[in-house]
Order: sequence, then C-alpha cells, then structure tokens
Amino acid sequence: MSGDPYDGHNPLLVLLLALAGLLVTPWVGVRAVVLLIRAGATRSARAGAKGLAVLAWAGAVGVYTWGVLHLAFLDESGQSLACRDAVGKENAQRVEGYEPSFVPLHFGCRVEGGRIHEGAVPGYVNPAAVVFGVIAVALTVAVRSHPEPAETTATSAPSST
Repeated sequence: MSGDPYDGHNPLLVLLLALAGLLVTPWVGVRAVVLLIRAGATRSARAGAKGLAVLAWAGAVGVYTWGVLHLAFLDESGQSLACRDAVGKENAQRVEGYEPSFVPLHFGCRVEGGRIHEGAVPGYVNPAAVVFGVIAVALTVAVRSHPEPAETTATSAPSST
C-alpha cells in the first residue's frame, strides 16, 4: 500500500473480478433457466426452489459485476470527475482523498471533515446484491436441508420362504 490518499481500487483485481463476473453470470443464469424449465416439466417444488436459488445467485453475481464494471472504466481523470459529480462542482476542491472498497463495493470521495460521498458505483448495487445474496443463501439452505425423496419401487415382490 503506497499511502497515497488518492489511491483507488487495485486495477488488476478490478479487471479479474469484472472478467470472472462476465463469465460466471451468464453461465449461472442459463443453468438457472434450464433448472426452472425442468422443474416446470416435473412440477417439483424442490426443483423449482433449486432453480430459483441458482437464479438468485446469478442476480447477486450479476449486480456486483455491474458495479465492478463501473470501476473498470475509471482512470485517474475519471475518478476525479466522479468525485466532482458526487460532491458538486462548488465542493470539488474539498476532496481530500478516495475511499475504495470491494465489500461493500464502493468508490468513496472523502471531503474535508471526513464525510464520504459515493462517486462511481450506483447506489442500488450493494443493496440489490445483498437482497439477491440473502435470497440465494436462504433458498440454497432450504433445498439442501430437504433431500430429494427416495423413489419407491412398486416392482418389489415379497420374498417367499
């Protein structure tokens, strides 16, 4: 860590997170749709819950990735402009540094007095990612705690002794 108050997010980590999210989100989303179609065909509530859980995971990863993409295109001048927009032109000279964070995802602009203004990540990203994540965890736990019922075989004949 360089100690520069104007250091932003690690660009390599931003790039890796963006690429991972851009690959994982559609893959998980397609998997969710396939599971939901199968659940509809079998009319299984457990299979439907599993499909919804996977869809919620896709939503959580997708929204987080959307926020990371906002950071991926910020260079030094973009960071400065994002802060100017966040605090207003009249207060742009009061910016003392940046407050980057990956969890929760944000790019904060610290002004005199210590107040932080969100500068680049849309305000809905973290709440939406949390909601999708909570739903995903709840559904995943519910599906895993209720195992698939064992199939009964009607062809078993009583043994004769």
